[in-house]
Amino acid sequence: MKKSRILLLFSLILLCYHTESAAQRSNIKDYVRIEITPDHDDWTYRTNEQASFTIRVIRGNVALKNIPLTYEIGPEKMPPVQTGKSRMEKGFLTVKAGTMKTPGFTTCLCRTEVDGIVYSNYVNIGFSPDKLEPTTTLPKDFTEFWERAKAETALIPIAPLITLLPEQCTPETNVYHVRLQHYKKGTYLYGILCIPKKSGKYPAVLRVPGAGVKKQPAEMALAEKGMITFAIGIHGIPQTLPDDLYPNLSKGVLDNYAFYHLDDKDCYYYRRVYTGCVRALDFLCSLPEYDGENLGVIGGSQGGALAIVTAGLDTRVKALVAFYPALCDLTGYLHGRAGGWPAMFAPQNQNLNNKPEKVATSRYYDVVNFARFIKAPGYYSWGYNDPTCPPTSTYSAYNVITAPKQLFIAHDTGHWRTKEQDIITNNWFCKQLIK
Repeated sequence: MKKSRILLLFSLILLCYHTESAAQRSNIKDYVRIEITPDHDDWTYRTNEQASFTIRVIRGNVALKNIPLTYEIGPEKMPPVQTGKSRMEKGFLTVKAGTMKTPGFTTCLCRTEVDGIVYSNYVNIGFSPDKLEPTTTLPKDFTEFWERAKAETALIPIAPLITLLPEQCTPETNVYHVRLQHYKKGTYLYGILCIPKKSGKYPAVLRVPGAGVKKQPAEMALAEKGMITFAIGIHGIPQTLPDDLYPNLSKGVLDNYAFYHLDDKDCYYYRRVYTGCVRALDFLCSLPEYDGENLGVIGGSQGGALAIVTAGLDTRVKALVAFYPALCDLTGYLHGRAGGWPAMFAPQNQNLNNKPEKVATSRYYDVVNFARFIKAPGYYSWGYNDPTCPPTSTYSAYNVITAPKQLFIAHDTGHWRTKEQDIITNNWFCKQLIK
């Protein structure tokens, strides 16, 4: 018995050590960093207003002197229009960044080498970003196209298959794996459903996924606040398969899925994805525990795009949260400025995709054109330094929204978000849906 206790104690100590080590590793940062500070606290300027950056190279919280630095300044995602070098004799460098005559974002990219190691960093600043207008246009038959697509989906029986997942249930929440039929008979959408155990009527939330092929976890944070939640995948793959299957599919048959059938608006990959989100709402609205009124959608990146698309397609949505939405103003690159993920018309992809039929298809799936039809209040959030979903593209969608909207800019974030963004948006979301 004594030996067993000793082994148990040793195991607990080892577990704590590994947990702490993992947490420490996740917080590791470069010892040397390049600090780029705009001369406006909000990183935002008016068009034709002059901007400047102060640059320091920091090691151990001390600015280094007499080290090489190179910098490039130019429109976001475009070739630089200004370059320079410095030896940083004073430990800092002030660079005049010029201005922009039209709304958009300017990037300052810096590089240095310290002790044989190369470091880099960049900062984006905005020029009248609230005035950015999209480059994409609305097809004349846009509404007709999507009403027909929704009607075709509505003819397919949902035929839900709901399976309890006892190992994921909590004392307050039941968790289920769900299969829904949509698009055509024998084609399925899968997700993880959470329903409060306590009898009653509850608001419902659709959690839409970011890009890639991943197993979707249960949306427990909102479920624990007293909501029905449904976290879906978009690729027609069950969410209970072995973990290693998903990355294998991501690198195999589903690699670059966002480009599939881009030359045909009726067959493009996201057609079934967008109508699948509506089908997920159909399912949530059919649940006896749903309160019949308060329905929301939330997601980030590709999920941010799908949140906007879903709200634009379906007026049953009463509130949405979208973080750094993808698929915004896709044709931006064809007009000399940044476009949204998946950058299908970026220079490296233009040989493949800059074709009239593909450009035409993109307009039916561009988030900008769904944002025009949103009626529900929304909370939106991103950073200025996002390399995946550039703020030039996300502002292009946000600015066309006429429904009540709020925007939380976490300026120095990239394609990720802070806990403050989650706390603030979740609190707002709950106030909108929990009456």
